Amino acid sequence: LKFYVFLTYVFLSDYWEKKPMLIKRNKENYYKSWFSCEEFDWILRNHSLEFTTNIDVVTYINHEKKKHNPEGRAYAPLVWDFFQQGCSIRLLNPATYSRNVWKYLSVLQELFGCCVGSNVYLTPAGTQGFAPHYDDIEAFVLQLEGKKRWRVYKPLNENEVLPRLSSPNYSQSDLSDPIIDVTLEAGDLMYFPRGYIHQAYASDDTHSLHITVSTYQKNTWGDFLSKLLPGAIEIAMQENVEFRKGLPIDYLMNNGVAFEDVENENQKKFKTKTSILVKELVKYLPIDAAVDQMAKDFIHQSLPPCLTEDEKSRSIHNHGERWNTQKNRVENISEIEPDTSIKLIRRNCIRLVVEENSCFVYHSLDNGKVWCEKEAQYLEVESEVAPAIEHLIKFYPKYVTVEELPLETIEEKISVVQCLYDKGLIVTGEPLHCDHEETSETESEEENEISFSKNYFQEEESVDEEEEEVDEDGFNSEEFDHEAKNGDNDNNESDEDSEESQDLE
Repeated sequence: LKFYVFLTYVFLSDYWEKKPMLIKRNKENYYKSWFSCEEFDWILRNHSLEFTTNIDVVTYINHEKKKHNPEGRAYAPLVWDFFQQGCSIRLLNPATYSRNVWKYLSVLQELFGCCVGSNVYLTPAGTQGFAPHYDDIEAFVLQLEGKKRWRVYKPLNENEVLPRLSSPNYSQSDLSDPIIDVTLEAGDLMYFPRGYIHQAYASDDTHSLHITVSTYQKNTWGDFLSKLLPGAIEIAMQENVEFRKGLPIDYLMNNGVAFEDVENENQKKFKTKTSILVKELVKYLPIDAAVDQMAKDFIHQSLPPCLTEDEKSRSIHNHGERWNTQKNRVENISEIEPDTSIKLIRRNCIRLVVEENSCFVYHSLDNGKVWCEKEAQYLEVESEVAPAIEHLIKFYPKYVTVEELPLETIEEKISVVQCLYDKGLIVTGEPLHCDHEETSETESEEENEISFSKNYFQEEESVDEEEEEVDEDGFNSEEFDHEAKNGDNDNNESDEDSEESQDLE
């Protein structure tokens, strides 16, 4: 509650997109559960990370930044040798490999309603890895180990306030006096908006390890309008004849760069007509549809939910039918009942979207942990069941019973809920009751006729990912060892337009 009050009434009102914020804690273990050098070493030894794709090796000496990435796999001894030689090491998208980072980022993306990414930076004592620059994301710097001196500068001009793109590197002569000059110690946090120039230098007496959490990349009013206005134009052209009338025959001879210094009556009429039509567009704005498209992009870019063991026990992720080898049969048979209480597994894990007169449920449950690793995951649903999905969305985080859903028959309600349950999109209030007795083939067929009398969903193929728990207080190599055996070669990072690829130090 205290955090929510601070976030709502202090941070968002006084700091967000306005100015930097610094929190000094004097608690060196405050972020211990996030990440550590020990876990970094384990990841290098147990996953196949590639230089450039997953690991950057950089230096910034005599005002010159250099990358030293060789080709191939980033074996642990190679990375540590670079570090010993004074190179900074950047791990891109640590959530791919660290369950704790994944867990925290998945919670933050629910809070911000926007994709949240991160990079980890390891800097040798007495060195600087990156030149002064600004980024196109809202940045939260969490100091994990050691110390680092940060200098932060205001944007140089109005055009660099909340920029859409990151800057090139600056030289020291480009900068004025910093507005913040502080040494972050383990447990400290600093926030600064996009557009604020920054540089950081590890203290002479110890290494520095920090993680930068980034969000709100390309999540502006301008990005929203870029989705809204094309739809408004399309609707206006369908419904208003003024938008379908032809352009003046002579408009090419009166308008354009060659005529910008010339004013005549035809040019004035053209500009006036253009202004009138633009103002008229307001009547046709498909705001809800544009918001849904923004949400669709967010869901595609986001991490899958990091579920707790309790959530797994109340969902298909770790409950229901399983094979009993001793009895040579399937047991733990469970069924959705009319009085079963349910809710979405996360508020922002699904979005109901109408596209070309069809209904789609986009979801992030089957997303990979590499940015946009897969195509957008969705189910196509019949419009008659959309009210049930809307009901679950509107009532979240409250539980509702199956029989409360606004559909006509109980068979329809159970069928829809069963489909959502089978895709991992909902969680029950209590673990479903399991029938441990043998079920005859005839009984099983009858149950299927009831539960799946009508399939309202056209399911897309997806790959499920199993994840092992990590000690929430820190790194646990024994539990990670089991996960490491399950195919490391799938963990490759995409660099395209992702906040995980920022140069933010």
